[in-house]
Amino acid sequence: MALGWTKEKLTLKGKIIIAVLLLVIAIGGGVVAFKFYDFTQNNPKFCVSCHLMKPAYDAWAKSEHKGINCHDCHHLSIPEQNRLLVNFILHRPKSVPPRHGKIIVPWKYCVKCHWEENEKFPNAKKINNSVMHAKHYFMEKIECSKCHGYIEDGQVHKFTPDPRFCVKCHKNKEVHGEGMESLACLNCHTDRTVDLRPGRKKCLFCHGSSDIRLELLADETLDVTHYQPSEEVIKQAKKINVPKDAPMQFYCYECHKPHTKVRPDYGTCLSCHGQIINVGKHKMHVQTMGLQCIDCHKPHSWRVTREQAKSTCTQCHDYKDPLNFIKG
Repeated sequence: MALGWTKEKLTLKGKIIIAVLLLVIAIGGGVVAFKFYDFTQNNPKFCVSCHLMKPAYDAWAKSEHKGINCHDCHHLSIPEQNRLLVNFILHRPKSVPPRHGKIIVPWKYCVKCHWEENEKFPNAKKINNSVMHAKHYFMEKIECSKCHGYIEDGQVHKFTPDPRFCVKCHKNKEVHGEGMESLACLNCHTDRTVDLRPGRKKCLFCHGSSDIRLELLADETLDVTHYQPSEEVIKQAKKINVPKDAPMQFYCYECHKPHTKVRPDYGTCLSCHGQIINVGKHKMHVQTMGLQCIDCHKPHSWRVTREQAKSTCTQCHDYKDPLNFIKG
């Protein structure tokens, strides 16, 4: 008799109450499930709930990408997420496992902000007009993370390329130029030239006047935006004045080789001026007397004027008109 009520039909009111309760439970459960899903998928604080990710989280919080959710870049499928969870529960790793060459963030996620227009991040730097990216990304198909965000020495979420990344592909390109040993590759290599080598003006960033530096900074290319030599390096760099009418109208690296240990000598000049040794009195001065080209031809101006000859040539002999030198 005590359970007899279960055999009685529910009244309409009872059915409504039960339906409302079930609906409340379903909605409440759905809200909780959605909140949990949203937290795990869109809130970076979920990632830091694993103690292994604390250094990565701290680095992200200080990086250029601190306004971006982890999953906007690090996208895992549901099965991959579950495998990661099971591995964490069963093995309790003490450090993040090595990537084994796997691309953590594929290029397609990077270009959503850095190539295409993205309403969420309208101020993201674009690579559209970058020769550097045209060569490495579009032509050579190098993944963005190969240069940006490469994991080494425990560093993550560090997106500015380090010179060490460059020499992984560009072998035997360590800098040997005096005073340049500490410079990053992009202190010299620039987006301004087709072959990415430093143009004359880029060398003058350190070796020229402050006016030239201001001109370069106004261009806002990648090399000056993110890579500027320190004030101490600029101060120590030897300043030169290249006349606008100087006969040598090519890039500095044609004579100066920052990736070799050899300073320019007269052999460097002869690579272009192969027959000059037979002109005038060059053979006597160079081969007989052992003079270097720069002993008479002052770098960056090169012409031996009558005025210059009065001070340079007279260090060895009486003044003679430079034209007579050419005539032999």
